[in-house]
Amino acid sequence: MSDKEVTMIRGDHATLIDDLLAAAPVEADKIGHRTVLSIGGARVIVLSFDQGQQMKEHRSHHPLLLQALDGHVRVAAAGQVMDLRPGGLVYLPNALAHSIDAVAPSRITLTPIGIEPSAPAPG
Repeated sequence: MSDKEVTMIRGDHATLIDDLLAAAPVEADKIGHRTVLSIGGARVIVLSFDQGQQMKEHRSHHPLLLQALDGHVRVAAAGQVMDLRPGGLVYLPNALAHSIDAVAPSRITLTPIGIEPSAPAPG
């Protein structure tokens, strides 16, 4: 998979995405996002952050799972500050205000839970 491809899969078969990191390269001074899988009610988005980038406080209409692929981000929500590193997972209920700060160049997966198959990507 090249770094320019987006995998949008629909069907009744097993799907392998063999390199999530290649799907969303870290770019200098930017926050990137790439939908790597969208099938039925499942969507997986890879967010990439350069060191020092911040996703300001916002809310989602769906519960979210955030999982670190590499690097180190700090997630702030409901008065908690959580350090998310590879192997870590954060659950955020819907409508919970949260922000994300990149302590190091990082990539995380964002998986909204309970989305409708035709729902727009969370933001």
